[in-house]
Amino acid sequence: MVSNRMENLHPYVPGEQPKDRQYIKLNANENPYPPSPRVIDAVCGAVRAHPEKLGLYPDPDSSLLKAAIAGMLNRTGGVLCRADVDEKGNVSPAAQDRIPFEVTPDMIYCGNGSDEVLSFVFYAFFGSDRELVVPEHTYSFYPVYAGFYQIPLDRVPLKSDWTLDVERMIGDATARDSGTIFANPNAPTGIALSRAEIRDMIRRAPKDRVFVVDEAYVDFGGESSIPLLAEFDNLVIVRTFSKSLCGAGQRLGFIVSSPKLVNYVTTVKNSLNHFPIDFVAQTAGIAACEDAAYYVGCAKKVVSVRESFSAFLRERGWEVIGSRTNFVFVRKNGVRGEETYRAIKERGILVRHFSTPGIEDFLRITIGTAAQMEELKSAMENI
Repeated sequence: MVSNRMENLHPYVPGEQPKDRQYIKLNANENPYPPSPRVIDAVCGAVRAHPEKLGLYPDPDSSLLKAAIAGMLNRTGGVLCRADVDEKGNVSPAAQDRIPFEVTPDMIYCGNGSDEVLSFVFYAFFGSDRELVVPEHTYSFYPVYAGFYQIPLDRVPLKSDWTLDVERMIGDATARDSGTIFANPNAPTGIALSRAEIRDMIRRAPKDRVFVVDEAYVDFGGESSIPLLAEFDNLVIVRTFSKSLCGAGQRLGFIVSSPKLVNYVTTVKNSLNHFPIDFVAQTAGIAACEDAAYYVGCAKKVVSVRESFSAFLRERGWEVIGSRTNFVFVRKNGVRGEETYRAIKERGILVRHFSTPGIEDFLRITIGTAAQMEELKSAMENI
């Protein structure tokens, strides 16, 4: 009854969402803060003013949203937690994050969450004829898409300090004339490569293969690779509204790349789903981009709470991998990860445990509000 392709699918497993009680949810790397009030006002106002648009197809090109995203990136430098906000609410990038050119709307592709965007990127740029280079431990949707599109993977182990083995990744990509994809900062470790390190990787990688950097978490302390688009026309950067823009419920993601590569991804979209982003989500995304100052404040709060919580755990004997994300990856010697996860869950708090060999004793803990993390500290105090 089903195809061979269906028999061989291995779906992504998201963070659990049990319904048996009310939990503090720190297992899906969602932002603990609501969207900007301007987003709520914009969505409610648009629906009231133009209810007929809910019955009409939306702009298939998301033209106004692309322009809003480009403007936000130019104002912030692509890293919210380091951006400055003056007394009038004007946002400017930190010196290290300034983009040396203007990001334009034709460099943006928008999709229904970064997962859909990633799916189209896999389809457009990676094939079954050669292995795609990925870290062994990284975003667990990459192997799902590879299986879906029958793309063989070269899964490169991390180094003993949990950083990417850059030399082996580039060596394998060069030897196989392969593309490369990884998250930076990486998940689930939270470790980030510098822009200089990524520049060196792209410089040495095959020039005729696409090099993808997934920047889902970069707003919490990494360095964006957007400035490198001035040097490399094979670079694709994937980003999301789900983390730093408090928008996991509205499903918006995008890429930043050369207009040529954006057009390839657009062709894939138009061959699968001509209208991926609905009217309400486009309205919300535009309003979010126009209130970057609000999200700068949210990102700074997440970073502050992350550092405080990391120090708390280290003082109690936990190994905490240095994070540049909205989560921490932690373990304690002599304590099994699954047992710790269950003990915390019994206290009404959800964190993420992976049974994957090599990281099975770690927990990935999303950074919540200060009050939520105080609850978690109480639950972990005597573990």
